[in-house]
Amino acid sequence: MKAAAFSEFGGPEVLRVVELPTPEAGEGQVRVRVRAAGVQPYDVALRQGWMPQGAMDGRPRVPGNEFSGVVDQVGPGVSGVSAGDEVLGFTTLNCYAEYVVVPWENVTAKPVNMPWEVAGGFTAGTQTAHLALGQLGVGEGDTVLVHAAAGSVGTAAVQLARLWGATVIGTAREENHDYLRSLGAVPVAYGEGLLERVRTLAPGGVTAVLDGAGGDALDVSLKLVKADRIVTLVEHGKAEELGVQVVQGVRLASRLAELADLYARGELTFHVRRTYPLERAADAHREIEARHGWGKVVLVVD
Repeated sequence: MKAAAFSEFGGPEVLRVVELPTPEAGEGQVRVRVRAAGVQPYDVALRQGWMPQGAMDGRPRVPGNEFSGVVDQVGPGVSGVSAGDEVLGFTTLNCYAEYVVVPWENVTAKPVNMPWEVAGGFTAGTQTAHLALGQLGVGEGDTVLVHAAAGSVGTAAVQLARLWGATVIGTAREENHDYLRSLGAVPVAYGEGLLERVRTLAPGGVTAVLDGAGGDALDVSLKLVKADRIVTLVEHGKAEELGVQVVQGVRLASRLAELADLYARGELTFHVRRTYPLERAADAHREIEARHGWGKVVLVVD
């Protein structure tokens, strides 16, 4: 099979299309013919030398931990999944490829009205947002500040917090403010004066913060709420020292099914800003590293 992989750490240029043996589904596993795979900062960190906990260190290494596709092989001991099922799902690595093998518990049915590219990039952002907001206990009457609100996690967080009854203020570049308004957030620009702008928009105070930006945005957040009312997605190295939370918990197919159902019913939107063919995985990484634009970057696998 074809896969986008790297054999050495480095810049996007180390990511190349290679031929690898097609994996076989084992006990409790399914093999999926991949149609699309999401691209994340997680994947960039992997390419630069970071190793996820519990992952095997082998080369070449194939990034990607979320996908959509069609089940084409079912191993012994699998329940509720059949060859031909259209699914979306998750794993730790190996999704930038024509085929991926995962435990059957890691997939759920793709809604008929969900395009392949949306399904391929749906898992990480929506589940991360759900986990983080759940940790913070966000609900009716809360005012939540979401940093990097136009990104894939931010997009999901804004909508979920609104569905759960909260008011949402979202930081983003000014060119993304109309997008945030369309999601139901009150937009605010980064930069000098952010603290005062947020206080003006939330005269009753902010009750929780989801930080997807770090740096100055996190510093401002610490002046708005107690540290334990912040979940940061980016400042893992500072989290313990500052007393802020990082995302806890694991991805679950049952949660993913609930989120996919929200999409199917039109209660949760998910924007894919650009797709790249597998052969241009390096360009997809360059776009992620530039950190511009809103929505998700996705690889499409022919």
